[in-house]
Amino acid sequence: MAFLSTAHLLAFIFGLLGNIVSFLVFLAPVPTFHKIYKKKSSEGYQSIPYVIALFSAALLLYYAFLKTNAYMIITINGIGCVIEVIYLSLFVIYAPKKSKAFTAKMILLCNVALGLIVLFSLFLVKGTKRIMVIGWACAIINLAVFAAPLSIMRQVIRTNSVEFMPFTLSLFLTLCATMWFFYGFFVKDFYIAVPNVMGFLFGITQMILYYVYKDGEKKDVELDVKQHEGKNDVEMNMK
Repeated sequence: MAFLSTAHLLAFIFGLLGNIVSFLVFLAPVPTFHKIYKKKSSEGYQSIPYVIALFSAALLLYYAFLKTNAYMIITINGIGCVIEVIYLSLFVIYAPKKSKAFTAKMILLCNVALGLIVLFSLFLVKGTKRIMVIGWACAIINLAVFAAPLSIMRQVIRTNSVEFMPFTLSLFLTLCATMWFFYGFFVKDFYIAVPNVMGFLFGITQMILYYVYKDGEKKDVELDVKQHEGKNDVEMNMK
């Protein structure tokens, strides 16, 4: 009984911390979208992470309602859905036509997928199996959320620049994964705990990449200057 009480207390603590850190994660892109709003352009930013994050939050919201008493999951994902809708609205407004069309297709696809999952769980699955099916769906989508920045990580490696991968976002994603892992562990919800192990690993990888490439642009600039100076020296010698 003492362990049970301790487990419930720790679950509450990590759930509360998870809500706080997750809220900060949802707010982390605010500077990005402020820049998009000021420049009236989505620049090189991509909408995929925000579309998947919205889909994940909506599915977790449904899972929490099915599970009952999962208030920690309900609160943050309800807030998350609202925030992601705002982000995507701004992105669509200021994105070029090709990006707008792609984002609209992604949103439509996610809405259809969510509708099919809900209908399948309501009419073809009953009892505890319903929670199991939606739990597995949430686990898979959570992995997709954590893997979504892979495209940005590839861009960092290709361009030798971390301009589109803020360190604060990577840090908060890592902290978020840690909090929700322990919450899932203490409430014995492994559909929540297991994906966050991968989330932690992806977050650490992003932070390592940031430190490897954070001076990439500076090095490129210095290289261009040296090449330019070398060219001038050659021209002067030829004269």
